[in-house]
Amino acid sequence: MQKELEAKQTVEELHHAPQVTPPPELPPAAPRKVLIIVLLVVVLLVVSGAASMFSRSRAGRALAKETELDSVPTVSVVHPTAEEPDEELVLPASLQAFEESPIYARTNGYLLRWYKDIGSHVNKGELLADIDTPEVDQELSQARATRQQIAAQRDLAKISADRWQNLRKTDSVSQQEADTQSSSYQQALANLAAADANVRRLEQLESFKRVYAPFSGLLVKRNVDPGALINAGSGGVELFILAKVDPLRVFTNVPQAYSPAIKNGMPAYITLQEIPGQKFRGTVARTADAIDPTTRTLLTEVDVPNKDGRLLRGSFGEVHFSAKSNAKKVTVPVNAMLFRQEGAQLAVVGADNKVQLRPITIGRDYGTTLEILGGVGLEDRIIINPADSLENGQRVNVAVDSQEGKHS
Repeated sequence: MQKELEAKQTVEELHHAPQVTPPPELPPAAPRKVLIIVLLVVVLLVVSGAASMFSRSRAGRALAKETELDSVPTVSVVHPTAEEPDEELVLPASLQAFEESPIYARTNGYLLRWYKDIGSHVNKGELLADIDTPEVDQELSQARATRQQIAAQRDLAKISADRWQNLRKTDSVSQQEADTQSSSYQQALANLAAADANVRRLEQLESFKRVYAPFSGLLVKRNVDPGALINAGSGGVELFILAKVDPLRVFTNVPQAYSPAIKNGMPAYITLQEIPGQKFRGTVARTADAIDPTTRTLLTEVDVPNKDGRLLRGSFGEVHFSAKSNAKKVTVPVNAMLFRQEGAQLAVVGADNKVQLRPITIGRDYGTTLEILGGVGLEDRIIINPADSLENGQRVNVAVDSQEGKHS
């Protein structure tokens, strides 16, 4: 009975179970249509990848350009200012000796003694030092002895030649023998002349053991002491340095704009900071007659009398010219200066926005500004507050609001 009930219940569950409808049968796709769909999918993927790569590349280039721009420093520039010229031209100057010469020994030996020290005023031909030359003395003694030997040989050769000439008259000797004796005599004469020349050479060399002043002047340096080994010529140590300090040569660099006003023979005067209120009169002796292409200046020499010796060789001073010019002075701010091992420089921005480090010559100092005597022009763009790391040829960005700036 139990089995019949279970069988009946199973039949009823099967009767009430949901019926599953099978999907309709679709016709198979054509092979060409499938290929087109695959190609479209591939093209879409390629285009999408290319667009993504282009976008990343453009973003990378933009980032690199922005990084490059950030690495280029931005600087502020000003133009030099032109000011009205002064009635008097004042330039820095260097005082040098009119003549200056290092004195070397002309012979080898040892310094025996010196007679003049630094600061001594000496006259031309005055004895400065003695050199002990034992080797030269021995060579001279030997040369003189050799000359005496050759002189004795000459005398003997003369006697023999005269004797053979007398014997030849009686045909006691042949002509060949007489000519041989005459030739020996002529050779002895030549040997004696050579020995005389050698003796004179050594005597002159020995005379160099005494060192004399070649001209009158001031002894500014002494480099040797007694007992020092002395070698002849410029390859050895210079014994002294002698300078003629009356008059003095004063050299200055005149800016190109003022060069036409500088004439030979025109008056000028020198002032020194350590001697305030004192003017030392001089005369323009000569100029280089050429403009230095680096500094655009004219090298000028002013000769100044110095009989009392108040002006010291090697001093720095100022030379004053009464040179009128229509050219205007050029000044730049003090904070535009660069001081490096090469000297004073200005950083100029060229048309290609690259830095040019130019050497300059400074004139007067006005406190906040400096007069520039050469190296820059009114049209140049000068970097103010330049960094110490600036290099020649470095690219910079110029601040827009400073390109036409002027300093006051």
